[in-house]
Amino acid sequence: MVLNIETFTNPGAKGWRPGNNVGGSTLFKALGHPLTAGKARALRRRLAESGPVAIYDPLGQADCFDAFYDLAGLDIAGVHVQKVEEAGARRLGRDAELATALSQTRARTILLAAFDANRLADQIRHLVPAGAEIVTFDELRLPDDMLSNPRRYLDPLNFATNFGFLRDGKGAHTVISSANYWSGYGAKNPELWLCLFGEDGDVLAEWREPLDGVNSVFRIDSAAVRARFGLGDFTGSLFIHALRVAGHDVVKYALDVETEDGLGLSCTHDANAWPADLYAGLPAPAEGERVLLWVQNSHPVAIPEGGVGLNIMGSQDVSWAPVGVPAFGTKAIDVGALLPQARWPNQIEIQAGRYFVRPRYEIVREDGRRRIAHANVERTDLSPDPRIPGLSKAMGKGYLMPLPVLPLDAFRSEVLPTPMSTCQHELPLSAALYDASGAEVARRYLGRIARRDSVPLDVTAWLEEEGLELPAGYGHVEFLYDFREGGEADGWLHGFGRYRQLSSQHVAETIFGAHIYNTPIIYKDEPQSYVAKPPGLSTRIFLRLGAPPRDTLCHVIYPASLPWHPTSKTVLTLCDGTGAEIARREVAIPCGGSLFWRYSEMFEAGERERAGANAYVLIADPTCRLFGFHGLIDGTRAFSFDHMFGF
Repeated sequence: MVLNIETFTNPGAKGWRPGNNVGGSTLFKALGHPLTAGKARALRRRLAESGPVAIYDPLGQADCFDAFYDLAGLDIAGVHVQKVEEAGARRLGRDAELATALSQTRARTILLAAFDANRLADQIRHLVPAGAEIVTFDELRLPDDMLSNPRRYLDPLNFATNFGFLRDGKGAHTVISSANYWSGYGAKNPELWLCLFGEDGDVLAEWREPLDGVNSVFRIDSAAVRARFGLGDFTGSLFIHALRVAGHDVVKYALDVETEDGLGLSCTHDANAWPADLYAGLPAPAEGERVLLWVQNSHPVAIPEGGVGLNIMGSQDVSWAPVGVPAFGTKAIDVGALLPQARWPNQIEIQAGRYFVRPRYEIVREDGRRRIAHANVERTDLSPDPRIPGLSKAMGKGYLMPLPVLPLDAFRSEVLPTPMSTCQHELPLSAALYDASGAEVARRYLGRIARRDSVPLDVTAWLEEEGLELPAGYGHVEFLYDFREGGEADGWLHGFGRYRQLSSQHVAETIFGAHIYNTPIIYKDEPQSYVAKPPGLSTRIFLRLGAPPRDTLCHVIYPASLPWHPTSKTVLTLCDGTGAEIARREVAIPCGGSLFWRYSEMFEAGERERAGANAYVLIADPTCRLFGFHGLIDGTRAFSFDHMFGF
């Protein structure tokens, strides 16, 4: 039951970069935009009332409109195409005819399924019978003041959108934080258009939020939204559309989730704006846990009952959720109720059908503690790459997946490889453990891990078993391909990290994918860059800061597939909410090593006071690409942890 829309097209487009030069599609965003949905439904009603309709589909865009607004009930006189080689192909359940056959149509209305359609309409106008009307998708356009490029409607920059998870009430609270990085790329007068949907898909609030100067902070606080619009308790989706932007068509943000009783503290990040067929990396419940998968319907069409399914990774036995989700609605699926046989360390695969963006999940423990994290996109378009086993000759370690080992005196770190592509029937891997200095402390061959198997690695237990220690007290683990016993790989390796605070037993977790790091040569699109074409050899990442009495944690890793600069030249710039610099620190991270630090220890009290409540730190390095993780810590009561984003 896959929604018939394209979400990953536009080769070379900026935005979601899954590899193989594929980017995010724009058409489904344009047709499914909340402000477009009402216009599209009105157009659909008009077509139904107008008599016979011919569909002219020169660009192959009618299927997406049909997926959202259902053309099946119309009196369709014919479906017409422009390319001769497409004549006779099945379109909308009919054999397609060429555009020249429009001269014989009985239709009174021609739906030209395209935006910026004037030229296409002129090409067929002489073929259209007298009295017939041509209508186009241009009737559905957003106002020009919302567009970055009014001359090309499907420009990805016109649809810099994303969904946020927003909840307020019953002791729960959420905050979305980011910066106006678009102005740094030349955007003039950017702004956010925001629409909050409740659990049933009803619009709770709609407003615009101006964005101030370059790299100034914006925060969307659920409590402030609730007070502004006089709302009651809510849990739902915040649709975020960045208007008049430049440089990035991706809305990136950090999401903090907390509860007043101190038992719930989490951080996660943006949801990716392109719905996928599958997601993976969802952990099964451990003893005493309840796992809720939060499904945020990303479209103006309902998810039917049985439209979302779960299965244990490696199993073909899918359990379909007996629950539907209204258009733009938000519903929780109880993983344990749907898959009672699944237990940690089982990993769950989500059959999503392109209905929703990367989902969050919430784990609620019997002691009242709760945490939120996210699953990741599982690729369906990859195949094993026979060149990867020999890549070490040119690329050293090649693809590597780094995960922090937090200070051993305060945390326990557990890492787990996660299948994240349908072609991954096995993962031939080793795990390498590094101290903060970049020295390799231990290495363990994990074997050719079968898709159905989950092999967590407890770092504390590993050190104790081998009688080893980390001299700095912290470090990181890298998952690396290891072909000593054969096997195959596709480069889409992912790893999951689970971290437990010893004092409180509070848990946080994060997931991410492998890259090739810090080499001047390129394999496909690696090493990736935050802002330019590969090779990615610089860093610019955003660290949002928590309000006292909570402190902010940051763990920055300097991974390297080949030996690179002996140390980084990393600058930590403390900025206030306007983006103005308050203070800076220069740090040198050893190649292959890492740096764990706290905001309260890196910057002096006076600097922190001048920076104010909306402060952030920009982590920049022109010499190497770093990988960062961040979180908040509430003394010995709780903490949060996730990876950071760059721009």
